[in-house]
Amino acid sequence: MLIFPAIDLRGGQVVRLTLGDYDQMTVYASDPVQIAKNFKAAGASCLHVVDLDGAKDGTQENLPAIEAIMKEGGLFVEVGGGGRSEESVARYMDLGVNRVILGTMAVENPAMMERLAARYPGRIAAGVDAKDGLVAIHGWRTVTDLNAYDFVKRLPSQGVNTVIYTDISRDGMLQGANLPAYERLNGIESLDIVASGGISFEHEISALRDMNIYAAIVGKALYTGKLDLKNVLSIARGKESRQ
Repeated sequence: MLIFPAIDLRGGQVVRLTLGDYDQMTVYASDPVQIAKNFKAAGASCLHVVDLDGAKDGTQENLPAIEAIMKEGGLFVEVGGGGRSEESVARYMDLGVNRVILGTMAVENPAMMERLAARYPGRIAAGVDAKDGLVAIHGWRTVTDLNAYDFVKRLPSQGVNTVIYTDISRDGMLQGANLPAYERLNGIESLDIVASGGISFEHEISALRDMNIYAAIVGKALYTGKLDLKNVLSIARGKESRQ
């Protein structure tokens, strides 16, 4: 199983939100490139980057920070937030981003997402953020009436084979992930599931690995020291924790 340590950007700084609330934000670092270097030094080969400003209002304010991370090199980088148009997605691709995550667009303009998936084979993922089982968009501020599971099931037919599924009620709470949701989602054919939101314990990494989940995103638990990235990577590879 792959592990994507997370860098959430707001105003060029590395931050974390609680329950997706922009008013409950903690700043952890001012230099995202150094954080990326630290993750790589710990053995990470992948990185999950979110432009929170872009997720909220569709801008790409953090493009310079993402460009600096890409220049560092040595990591498979996926980026979400701000991909609201074909032009904005192209900007990320031009930086060398390996995979762009579409959230709001996937709901509001699925035809555009399908065109982009055809234009960039294997490099478009859907970000499905769920609140009480319903899809949320616009930086989690708008909850739709779309059933999240049913929405995910339709993605392969639209040319999208990777989904980052986040349970908003778990995100940033350090109380554990919604494991049953990932077990159910993993039964959908032709879809790679990336687990996101609330992963805080080593046994959750083991459980997701044993489900044959494609990948997991770990964020706040790394920044607070609740999880050690080297141990997480080791468990994801099927080895015992070193602690």
